[in-house]
Amino acid sequence: MADIKLFTSESVTEGHPDKLADQISDAVLDALLAQDPNSRVALETLLTRGLAVIAGELTTTAYVEMAQLVRDTIVEVGYDNTNVGFDGHTTGVMLAIQAQSVNIAAGVNRSKEEQGAGDQGMMFGYACDESAELMPLPITIAHKLTARYTAARKADKSLGFRPDGKSQVTLVYSDGKPDHIDTIVFAAQHEEGLAREEVERRVIETVVEPVLKEYGSLVTSKIKYHVNPTGQFVIGGPQGDTGVTGRKIIVDTYGGYARHGGGAFSGKDPSKVDRSAAYIARYLAKNVVAAGLAGKCEIQLAYAIGVAQPVSIFVDTFGTATVPESQIAARLQDRSLIDLRPAFIIDRLGLTDSSRVCYQQTAKNGHFGHAGFTWEATDLAAALRA
Repeated sequence: MADIKLFTSESVTEGHPDKLADQISDAVLDALLAQDPNSRVALETLLTRGLAVIAGELTTTAYVEMAQLVRDTIVEVGYDNTNVGFDGHTTGVMLAIQAQSVNIAAGVNRSKEEQGAGDQGMMFGYACDESAELMPLPITIAHKLTARYTAARKADKSLGFRPDGKSQVTLVYSDGKPDHIDTIVFAAQHEEGLAREEVERRVIETVVEPVLKEYGSLVTSKIKYHVNPTGQFVIGGPQGDTGVTGRKIIVDTYGGYARHGGGAFSGKDPSKVDRSAAYIARYLAKNVVAAGLAGKCEIQLAYAIGVAQPVSIFVDTFGTATVPESQIAARLQDRSLIDLRPAFIIDRLGLTDSSRVCYQQTAKNGHFGHAGFTWEATDLAAALRA
């Protein structure tokens, strides 16, 4: 008898207040790194009705009109008039920023070979062979739904969709393999006067059905839909809920399907291993799977503040490895293949090169599984396979 299990992941749109806060923090980071690649940035954003508070630590030679950048980011997402509850043009911006701690700087501002991690901690990367993106399917489909919603909203104003929204996808697994989609939940902020039934029809026709065409084998007539199940969703964004940077790390990573480290990503420059080591861990896991060494791979890296070399590397393939896990771990510690010291991670993935990495984009629809992010490349697979 088949072993049947259900697993659920969620995503949120770029207009969700927490995601908007992430984008503001990363928009500022992008602007600073474009002028000064050695900027040390750890900025948090808090959003509430009519107000954006930017707080944290910053050491840089760059100059950015931060308040205007904050407002531009809010408007770009779609909060551009009071009718949607939040107007970037008139949002008050409060800055509470100080220089990076000299104690932290002492461990980071060193030569390339000796540059230490910006903090202690552990980071996880994951990949699996159940989707073309080598990502878990529930979070992959959930991300595509929110991305499609945003594209539809911006392309056709007559739909009446507003920026805030959430998706949730429940997948049935049979003997560990994706079998079919069980439930799709979608919350769509909309303009006043639209009946719930009409919002549901528009979401299913313009958002859900175009995405599900890609997953024909998983789609059945028995999918359960819950679109705006409480009825109206007119009040959204920072008007309806406070937004804070770093509160959507499950959405940012693997939808709960795999573990994640204790730190969020947005607003942090890549000297912070919370971000850079999480990216390289995903890169390693994806290349292990792409090389055919395992069907699933989770990698943990751990660092000590001020120390360049990771203190540990852990590999778990959940019984899917085609070679011993100890052999995979040994390959990942071979500096001739991959150097896991922070400065070398930054160089390999181009994490301070604004022509290669746009952090604001990572804050819109998840940090993993999207073509174009440098840590999604599989250029290490051949060397690992050899």
